[in-house]
Amino acid sequence: MIQLTNRQARQFLLLKHGLLGEYKFSGKQGVLDFARQVSCIQYDPIDVCGKNAELVLQSRIKGFTKGMLAELLYEDRSLVDYPDKNLAIISVEDWPYFERYRQAARQHAKRYPEMEALTTQVRAHIQNHGALSSDDLKLDGDFSWRSAIHWSGGNNSSRSVLEQMYSTGELIIHHKKGTRKYYDIAKKYIQPNLLNASEPLEDELEHHKWRVLRRIGSVGLLWNRASDAWLNIWGLKAAQRNEVFRQLLYEGRIVAVAVEQIKDMLYCLAEDLLLIETVLQNQEPKLRCELIAPLDNLIWDRKLINELFGFDYTWEIYTPAIKRKFGYYVLPLLYGESFIGRAEIIVERKTGTLVVKNIWYENGVKQTAQLRTALNSCFQKFALFNGCETISAESMN
Repeated sequence: MIQLTNRQARQFLLLKHGLLGEYKFSGKQGVLDFARQVSCIQYDPIDVCGKNAELVLQSRIKGFTKGMLAELLYEDRSLVDYPDKNLAIISVEDWPYFERYRQAARQHAKRYPEMEALTTQVRAHIQNHGALSSDDLKLDGDFSWRSAIHWSGGNNSSRSVLEQMYSTGELIIHHKKGTRKYYDIAKKYIQPNLLNASEPLEDELEHHKWRVLRRIGSVGLLWNRASDAWLNIWGLKAAQRNEVFRQLLYEGRIVAVAVEQIKDMLYCLAEDLLLIETVLQNQEPKLRCELIAPLDNLIWDRKLINELFGFDYTWEIYTPAIKRKFGYYVLPLLYGESFIGRAEIIVERKTGTLVVKNIWYENGVKQTAQLRTALNSCFQKFALFNGCETISAESMN
């Protein structure tokens, strides 16, 4: 068992994520390296100042551009859109490990016999015309569909058939235009040894161990308790999770970490012990200021972040406007080893302006000259990331 102070635990997490000190990841290769480290990056289509996956990457990757992620997804095909922790981006090498989900989607199709003829129409249309969106082919059908593997559903026949074929792995997302998804036949883009691979971990316990390891590695430190970090791991209830942790500890694949003032034991990957040794050397890393995505891997477990950093963050996008404490799309603001507040930022694309609508500082944060310099640098980088030439600051609390 490792023992860490609260500060050491924070440093460990931030260093693992490449959010403290010099940039750990750089350029397009850095995007791929980070994606493989965290195993999955949550995708969300809302774009106020960048989509969630892009926001995750801009805070960590030196020189990141939105085009880098698009290239890795839709040109290089090193990454692929597929549900993991809800809608996500994963490494294409991990495709076989989600075969049980595609099998479930194929079984699910039997509940919608009217889809069979429509599926044939989609195949023929793609064969003749190439990648298509739900607007390109109006299919006749009167049924309400729900996805077997994520939250999608509805009465739009064209969208339902395309998403069902995507769920089974017959189609993949060829590219996106804004929020619109264009689909094509998966076998054109995924190597046969991956596309046609059988489920590598047929035993459910072994599959659960693989998924839990990924999520621990994705966040850095996690506890064995209910958490949003376990979302969309089918069948992982408390009893199964306890057995997974027991076996992973016994096999030496995870390490218990006791952190001062935190009642529950935390766990990290065994391979991260070297990074913990670095933290224990009590170095003083360079401070950086970064805007953090609302569904960022680091803050998947909001209760853990509150206990470690004393920062209570709620994404208020689905909160009725009258009940919001802050705003519709507000990003946590990280400076050095602390969350110092949150910022509401809007991109006005017509004028090329990044509007810093509001900043709410945490209690006790001193707005020093050093902090203001770091903030200005952060916003300038964020403006460049969003293709904005001008920054407008409305108010700062």
